[in-house]
Amino acid sequence: QQMQLNMTIEGMRKNGMSDTRIAEMLASNLFKSSDSTYEDNLKKLGVSDLSEPSTINIYPKDFEAKEEIISIIGTYNDGVEEANRITYTDYIGIMMSSVTTIISAISYILIAFVAISLVVSSIMIGIITYISVLERTKEIGILRAIGASKRDISRVFNAETLIVGLTAGLIGIGGTLLLIIPINSIIHSLTDISASAQLPSIAAIILVGISMLLTFVAGLFPSRVAAHKDPVVALRTE
Repeated sequence: QQMQLNMTIEGMRKNGMSDTRIAEMLASNLFKSSDSTYEDNLKKLGVSDLSEPSTINIYPKDFEAKEEIISIIGTYNDGVEEANRITYTDYIGIMMSSVTTIISAISYILIAFVAISLVVSSIMIGIITYISVLERTKEIGILRAIGASKRDISRVFNAETLIVGLTAGLIGIGGTLLLIIPINSIIHSLTDISASAQLPSIAAIILVGISMLLTFVAGLFPSRVAAHKDPVVALRTE
């Protein structure tokens, strides 16, 4: 109502009416009605009563204070009727929720790309191991001829794939640790954020373990193929 009244007054002024004439018209329209009271006129003019506020803005000093305020309001609302309950809008909470949603969406997209790259790399490791088996057929025949069992042949190729996974994981962790240094410098120079990106030790160990597991799974089929090769045929292979 206050905004509408201000717009009406500005419109009257633009039409060339004097402030005295505007005051007379407002007095005749607002204050001379039979059912109008002093309190109603004050409300129409936008006057508020501190004892009966319609809204209150609370500015907590930190997140702990904000959570305490929300807890106090919740406790109060639990003990009163619905008509007397306090409704509040947590603007910071809404902003943080939006930011969290955006970050989660970006994280899921990155995870999808990483998953695709892991699948592709696992397939390539399996192909490379299978090619290695084909190229080392005579070596497999010699090992079988000197007494190596099928399980021993399988273990040789499984060990090689595990070593490949371990080496790849260590290279990836080393590259990450090296890239963290310029990334932190760029973030600090652009945003003045003191917090720095870091790779926890447990996460690094888990990532290396995942790399070894993927390469091991990718090499199971080629190692089984190598283990079931006929040693006589393998020895004749040139």
